[in-house]
Amino acid sequence: MRALKLASIIEATTISKFMTITSTILSLFPATVMLMGFLSFLWICYSPGIVSIASFLFSLYLFPLLIYKIHNYFYPIKEGISYLQIKKYSPWWGSHQIQSIYITFTALESALRLIPGAFSLWLRLWGAKIGKNVYWTPKLEIADRSLIEIGDNLVIGQSCGIFSHVIKPKKEDLLLYVKKVKIGNNVFIGAGSYLAPGVIIEDESFVSAESRLYPNKVVETDSQIISLEC
Repeated sequence: MRALKLASIIEATTISKFMTITSTILSLFPATVMLMGFLSFLWICYSPGIVSIASFLFSLYLFPLLIYKIHNYFYPIKEGISYLQIKKYSPWWGSHQIQSIYITFTALESALRLIPGAFSLWLRLWGAKIGKNVYWTPKLEIADRSLIEIGDNLVIGQSCGIFSHVIKPKKEDLLLYVKKVKIGNNVFIGAGSYLAPGVIIEDESFVSAESRLYPNKVVETDSQIISLEC
């Protein structure tokens, strides 16, 4: 029994160290993407051509997406409550580091929103479910690209934010709550609105400007907001 217990402790310690190493590597990911983009840009300046331009686009768009796909295969994000300050690796945290380049440099995705259908396709590549005829304004913040489901005929106003996670202090730790945001068909979301994790906006709904939809709120067709339990 002692040998078995000792083996379990050694295994747990090894896993914790591995998870810590994984966290450290991914914390450097945004800087890696910036460096790759900068070197590709210098390549374009020195030797402009299809290959150098393709290298620049790969660095800023395809490389983070590829790493995310690999990361999500081994560490899929799970909805629900978890904690960030324990030694167990957080798949959400790693996913957030991979996506942070687009949160910091919003122009990278704003350019995609100027091309009809391009941004919806981009989100689908990250794992989101996006319907037809979705109008995205250039200024929009999405924190968790894989954790949204959107129906057809959505109009979303300027300066909106969709956040499928929330973090708050709890008992000397950081509580993380993750849940998909779901938006139905024929919905209008007014400018400056913020959607928190677990928000559900039903079909034919109207969300007025500057609305704050807190976790697990439901907007029905008549625009009433109902609170649900986490």
